[in-house]
Amino acid sequence: MYAQLVETGSKKIRALDEMAPQERDFQQRIDGGIKIEAKDWMPDGYRKTLVRQISQHAHSEIVGQLPEGNWVTRAPSLKRKSILLAKIQDEAGHGLYLYSAAETLGVSRDALLGDLHSGKAKYSSIFNYPTLSWADMGAIGWLVDGSAIINQIPLCRCSYGPYARAMVRVCKEESFHARQGYDIMMALCNGTPEQKQMAQDAVNRWWWPSLMMFGPSDAESINSAQSAAWRIKLFSNDELRQKMVDQTVPQAHFLGLTVPDPDLTFNEATGHHEYGIIDWTEFNNILKGNGPCNRDRLRTRVKAYEDGAWFRDALVAHADKQAARRAATDPAA
Repeated sequence: MYAQLVETGSKKIRALDEMAPQERDFQQRIDGGIKIEAKDWMPDGYRKTLVRQISQHAHSEIVGQLPEGNWVTRAPSLKRKSILLAKIQDEAGHGLYLYSAAETLGVSRDALLGDLHSGKAKYSSIFNYPTLSWADMGAIGWLVDGSAIINQIPLCRCSYGPYARAMVRVCKEESFHARQGYDIMMALCNGTPEQKQMAQDAVNRWWWPSLMMFGPSDAESINSAQSAAWRIKLFSNDELRQKMVDQTVPQAHFLGLTVPDPDLTFNEATGHHEYGIIDWTEFNNILKGNGPCNRDRLRTRVKAYEDGAWFRDALVAHADKQAARRAATDPAA
């Protein structure tokens, strides 16, 4: 979800007897539920797919701080300010966990960030929408982070060990974020008519982008089959999207909010909510860099990185000084 349209380099799943012996052993380990670790042999396609997915996920966590950052000083109370600030700090931490996991695959963090800042690497489409009101903080927590949990809990069981272990803590903190968002929506819906309308307006703007987060439909997602075979991806885009709809619609009804989908119905035979057609033209346009905030998000991120160069240099100088001091006092070190 935070990694959309990840290219695997393989459009066709090969049978075991079509693989070279080393690759066949690798696939049999995955099929047996054995985690792949950083020093294990792995196909180039598996490594590259993980680098793309984990780095896109990390970029999304870092850029994901920006839509909320503008509201820290404008939150309606000190309590709300402190909670939102804690959430933003969590997202920075998630990015660090994920960059560290990507580094175990032999790529440098500087290279990953360079790809992000140049526009070569992507991040989730959801973070290219503006946050127009305080209710957007609630909608992001409830809809966006709620969707993230649906997608990310299975990643705790993915085949690559460092990624799976990083996701355990990420998911625990994401559950806090979803509760925080729902709490904001609950307060607004139980407030004045104007506050409830603010909540409804936020849902109207964030509902469809949240559904798009899971990526294109299974019929259009040509890379999903290989990711599933490698157990990088455990559920299809449509399966995850359906779970999000089934989970969220009753919550909206409880809040007294209307889901902005005139075609939304509940199918008693299947036990699922059936939703309308998603505008994939909007999704693809945002991925191409033409969303409401694409340029602003990237410009802000690059400026923050450049403004922090002096601090990174100071940390390196301090580490070098400490190492030199240890070497002078203990030659054996």
